[in-house]
Amino acid sequence: MSDTPRDREDVPAPESSSPSRAPADSRIDTEPGVESDRRRNVLLGLAGGGLLSLLGAGRATGRVVPLQSRDFHDRNRLTDAFKRRLAAARTHLRGEMAVPESNGDDDLPGYYASFTKGLPHAATGEVAASAYESLLAALAGDEAFSAIPLGGERKLVNPEAALSYNTTGYDPHDVAMPPAPAFASDEAGAEMVELYWQALLRDVPLESLEDSPLAMAASAELAGLSGYTGPTAGDGSIPPDLLFRGTLPGDAVGPHLSQFLLAPIPEGDTLTIDQRYRVLAAGADYLTDYDTWLACQNGESPTADEVYTDDRRYVTTGRDLATYVHRDFPYAAYLRAALILLGMGAPFDPANPLAGSGSPGSPSSAPFVDFGGNDVLDAVAGVTVPVQHANWCHKWLVHRRLRPEAYGGRVFRTRSGEGSYPIPATLLDSQAVAETAAQFGTSLLPQAYPEGAPLHPSYPAGHAGIAGAAVTVLKAYFDEDWTLPSPVVPSADGSTLESADATLTVGGELNKLASNVSIGRNWAGIHYRSDAADGLRLGEQVALGYLMDRARSYADTYDFAGFTLTTFDGERVRITAEGVVSA
Repeated sequence: MSDTPRDREDVPAPESSSPSRAPADSRIDTEPGVESDRRRNVLLGLAGGGLLSLLGAGRATGRVVPLQSRDFHDRNRLTDAFKRRLAAARTHLRGEMAVPESNGDDDLPGYYASFTKGLPHAATGEVAASAYESLLAALAGDEAFSAIPLGGERKLVNPEAALSYNTTGYDPHDVAMPPAPAFASDEAGAEMVELYWQALLRDVPLESLEDSPLAMAASAELAGLSGYTGPTAGDGSIPPDLLFRGTLPGDAVGPHLSQFLLAPIPEGDTLTIDQRYRVLAAGADYLTDYDTWLACQNGESPTADEVYTDDRRYVTTGRDLATYVHRDFPYAAYLRAALILLGMGAPFDPANPLAGSGSPGSPSSAPFVDFGGNDVLDAVAGVTVPVQHANWCHKWLVHRRLRPEAYGGRVFRTRSGEGSYPIPATLLDSQAVAETAAQFGTSLLPQAYPEGAPLHPSYPAGHAGIAGAAVTVLKAYFDEDWTLPSPVVPSADGSTLESADATLTVGGELNKLASNVSIGRNWAGIHYRSDAADGLRLGEQVALGYLMDRARSYADTYDFAGFTLTTFDGERVRITAEGVVSA
């Protein structure tokens, strides 16, 4: 996405002048001021007619309670609340609006580089053009979503949500993203090479990649690809222990897995949850024959069953990580991280006005509803739907990127001579594809799930958007620089935890958690690296806007100076009700 200034002359000028909002991708906003609009007189009575009358216009009738007998500051409370909401809306309206930019793949003939899963396909694996155009018409508002023809039993996943609104934070259509790597680009080719290697290495323990000859081959091949955007050493090489990690601060420090995927989860004083999970059995890969692959593209339900191990263990392999992120509820990993931090008594962010680390805090008030555990847990959950609206806007309205399994189908048909697509030679002739063909008898991309990818477009990754948003929220509430006690790493078989020789911080391990979850979907074969990396940054943007409005909700008596955190790009920022500035 690029950002283009948009004049909004119909918006009344604020009472106080201020600079215009910075570009949407930087999200550095400035004070818009608050208009002196007057709300109608505050209602003085509470109705006695039940819950609906308490919430609606019925409050104007019924028993009248004198205002002076109620614990309100003054009779203008509702007017003040209205002004806060109005000011929040104006803050997000001022300045430049994010203008979407796609990679142009939707203009390619036959829509072969677009997301078409769930629609009818020919034997070639290409979509029936009329079906895809029906989807486009529905997204444009020219046709009913119910008129979209499907190719099987499975339904598209909620494309209408791309058109929904947020009432907290930025509007979903006002969040910036770059275009996805184009189908024929070197970056897309490198991402597919990486995914073929991940499929081959799913059952190698993550902490043992440096001992695997196959992982060494993957390192050598990826290091030679100009389109590779993953982590590298200073000399451009890729040591095997850097394979398949993220690129955020802290991702390359210590064990591959975040401590928040390993530590016990306390739920109060009566229950502690051990993080040993049921995992998919080694070697259980899917969609490796063309007929099954084609049926999957048409949206037919899978006929194969998942095969699980009998024992539970800590996440140890890429397949384990793919299992962890298969049917998890959206913010599970971050709710658990919050519970772990609260349970171990991790200090709150220095900006916390009641109990900030390194400050005396309040002599008489302890954080709880505000700035404490309740606030943290609510914020982690609360940012989920706003970021999913932004995810869905970009997935369905802008990019509509095909899933890796579909790209693998184009590789298969090109290599077999049955089709021809502009696939980079570095992918077609790669060792990764050759090794896959030797092991699986096909150049289709092996999937970790019987159903392959879900029925919504690939870019950005929904898991990554949520990860970016939730982790940003957690970094706003906790002291990122605090060192986590007693770091651990799974044993080779995942049955126990062993001591890890590393110094790990809250901020670094939260970043690593976001990358682990996002790249976990890549281990399944259903997302590309850029889906994860750019999705994380989309989520971060959404969270910053969400935190702006959250900062506005606090009582003035806190004298709250704003949340502080370190972004994924390493910039220290402060988030107030009026915007995001360098800290």
